[in-house]
Amino acid sequence: MFNSEIIGHGMYVPPRVVTNHDLEKLMETSHDWIVQRSGIEERRWVAPDVTTTDLGLEAAQAAIANAGIEKSEIDCLIFAHISPDHDFPGNACFLQPKLGLTGIPAIDVRQQCSGFIYAMSIADAFIKSGQYRTILVVGAEIHSKGLDVTTRGRDVAVLFGDGAGAIVMRRADVTDRRRDSHVFSTHLFAEGQNAKELWIEAPGMALGPSRMNHEMIDELKHFPFMNGKKVFANAVKRLCEATHLALKANELTLEDIDLFLFHQANMRINQMVANELKIPEEKVFNTIQKYGNTTAATIPIGMAEAVKAGKLKKGSLVASAVFGSGFTWASAIYRW
Repeated sequence: MFNSEIIGHGMYVPPRVVTNHDLEKLMETSHDWIVQRSGIEERRWVAPDVTTTDLGLEAAQAAIANAGIEKSEIDCLIFAHISPDHDFPGNACFLQPKLGLTGIPAIDVRQQCSGFIYAMSIADAFIKSGQYRTILVVGAEIHSKGLDVTTRGRDVAVLFGDGAGAIVMRRADVTDRRRDSHVFSTHLFAEGQNAKELWIEAPGMALGPSRMNHEMIDELKHFPFMNGKKVFANAVKRLCEATHLALKANELTLEDIDLFLFHQANMRINQMVANELKIPEEKVFNTIQKYGNTTAATIPIGMAEAVKAGKLKKGSLVASAVFGSGFTWASAIYRW
């Protein structure tokens, strides 16, 4: 069995900054209310003609450049997202030609906020099996085009932003687990009975031959619904559980970890998880204050921002845990 490592990273966010004060002009809210509730101060929203694969392309190109490889060396593409350019085919098939690649598998992972770690897990398994050697993993999202940006939808609308991140994973020779860069393990979970606690109901094949009608639009079924209290409680519980499980599987302790990169859904969730696990504040890296919740993009954006901030360095041992709609959750341990 082989090992995999992350050899390149990249991110991209659209240039338009939307502050909490900007949202005050669209709905009944305030900067203080949003910060107190979520920790978010601003987020990025795309221009009307920009697509999810446009964001993914920018992040992918940055990751390939950072890895120092030719794009022809990539033999598999995995794209995590929940904001498709079109219903079908998947975004990976639209991103592939934009990158100038052909013939290699192009796989979509639609696991919402857990999508990137799910995608990392698939890439890790492919590489460990020997099936592929170099895999591009992309997480990208556009939320701004699908939010109810009125007072009616503010509980959800203030939380989300647009952005993309990517990594290149490659087969690695590991002789010393204490020093060599590699993915230790990934752990995936789901609890589908809670799917309707955080979802978009329409359009859908479950809704009759039209998939969507004016009545559904009038009932706002095409906008996200979230049972905030239930999501918050489950997120804290599952992030803690998944982190402990990953550490136990690798015979590690919390003290062994140099940096914790959690999903960026809500600063208050991450603060509670850190408190429950007794993680020192300086070991947790957050980006939600700048970018909001970019679902599948939050982990790779966090990687790139942590490197830029000097918090994530060659040899750092990292623990990531994610939670999202589905309910889905996951964790990973990897040496950078």
